[in-house]
Amino acid sequence: QVRLVESGGGLVQPGGSLRLSCVGSGSIFSTYAVDWYRQAPGKEREWVASVTRTGGVNYADSVKGRFTISRDNAQKTVYLQMNSLKPEDTAVYYCKNWQYWGQGTQVIVSS
Repeated sequence: QVRLVESGGGLVQPGGSLRLSCVGSGSIFSTYAVDWYRQAPGKEREWVASVTRTGGVNYADSVKGRFTISRDNAQKTVYLQMNSLKPEDTAVYYCKNWQYWGQGTQVIVSS
């Protein structure tokens, strides 16, 4: 079984930055891709970014050029560096590894 714990969320002004972390446990964490999703109030959960086990990355168009996903397999950690944040980035951010989800971390972008 995999346990995922996200951290790093908080309140930030528009244009600011945050770095989210997703720490995994279990032997399969490094075997599969890890995805970040987000869910804004009243909206469907949407995919944000993914990183393969070998470091290949993909991004949703809405975050491309502003967010960077990376992973450290030795530390079983995946990061989401978020720059130039906008109010529309406000959401609960979740990481996903195979079929497992974390509990989420809240990001609020507001002045």
